[in-house]
Amino acid sequence: MRFPRIMISAISSGSGKTLITCAILKALKNRNKNAAAFKCGPDYIDPMFHKKILKMPSRNLDTYFTKPDTTRYLFTRASKGYDISVIEGVMGYYDGVGGISEWGSAYELSKTLLAPVILVINAKGMSLSVAAVIKGVMEFRTDSNISGVILNQVSGMFYPELKKVIEEELHIRVLGYLPNVRDCVIESRHLGLVLPDEIVEIEEKIEKLAQYMEETIDIDAIVHIADHAPELKEELRKPVRLRNKPVIALAYDEAFCFYYEDNLELMKEMGAEIILFSPLHDENLPDHIDGLILGGGYPELYASQLSKNQTMLLQIKNFVKDNCPVIAECGGFMYLHETMEDNEAKAYPMVGAIEGKAYKTNKLGRFGYIELTPNQTDSLLAKHQSVKGHEFHYFDSTNCGQAYHAKKPMRKREWDCIHGSQMQYMGFPHLYYYSNPEFIYNFLSKCK
Repeated sequence: MRFPRIMISAISSGSGKTLITCAILKALKNRNKNAAAFKCGPDYIDPMFHKKILKMPSRNLDTYFTKPDTTRYLFTRASKGYDISVIEGVMGYYDGVGGISEWGSAYELSKTLLAPVILVINAKGMSLSVAAVIKGVMEFRTDSNISGVILNQVSGMFYPELKKVIEEELHIRVLGYLPNVRDCVIESRHLGLVLPDEIVEIEEKIEKLAQYMEETIDIDAIVHIADHAPELKEELRKPVRLRNKPVIALAYDEAFCFYYEDNLELMKEMGAEIILFSPLHDENLPDHIDGLILGGGYPELYASQLSKNQTMLLQIKNFVKDNCPVIAECGGFMYLHETMEDNEAKAYPMVGAIEGKAYKTNKLGRFGYIELTPNQTDSLLAKHQSVKGHEFHYFDSTNCGQAYHAKKPMRKREWDCIHGSQMQYMGFPHLYYYSNPEFIYNFLSKCK
């Protein structure tokens, strides 16, 4: 089938991928194009920006988490019926697992989906050397799929000359440029970009950037490249459904908002009903729930407010202590401790279901992909099974647990972690359920 698609990638983080992807999505929407959005890699925040623009979910695609047929299934299912799909790359184009492989890279995803690639180059401080950089990326792999280039932070006066020499030397189409648009910059903090709802007039900023783009970038050419992407076979599969319909309370607010869209949809396909609630603003858990999920996010920014919601803290503590089904990842795991520090390292009382404290460190802890296998038979997976995830946090715990064994791919580093049983999973790693759907199936089965 035809799945018009394009990937926006770059040679490094900080090149302007997210800003340019958001502007392209907005420009397409302004042209009444029905666009779907995707993010390569384990990123929660960039898809929030896509969603803010399109008013519909953006999804993650990750070739470390899923095999090629599953990756294509997730893409074709979500792309079907759309005019165009825009995929934002991750880090540098060839950067994958361990920093020394293509596994999990934007390049590997482009090959898996046969997706043409627009390469974003931050040309600030360069002139002719830009052509050498582009040539190196294009020729590093003969099947690079690179179909065009966008130059970021280039002046309008110099651009025509630079475009001419690049096209003459490399026979690659330069699709346009963006000047240094200071009033449209998206701010960052310790886990990456700030959340879109925290940016004043974010939609106005993206609209302004899209207007710039209409003047300086050939949107028609981008659409043309996407329309002429190779045909891609639609992957089909039948979801496994539960006998019962468990009701799951899922924490969702400013403090807890890191969820993979496909994780949520997989639970719904299996038969779960998901009810959103706020540990920040609600006094009580939803009524008649069978399970509880506390995702990651920025609870450290709301530590004082979370600590004051005593009724919610007590109800969640009782739910966990009664051995009810619970999944708590990263920020949700930190929230379950007796105390949790904020960004200034001030400690606040929290749920108290897990002994010990969650505390701030000065560096990323256990950063990157991992594969988890149970250390015990009392688990949501059999001892020979595994599930994949990743860690990304500046906090740690005095009590990380030891129900699972974590191992980094292509590295010798491994450790024990997770508080777990046949009913519960509570720890720092974020899981991607499609890496082993049996994990979430077993959890939902316990919910009834």
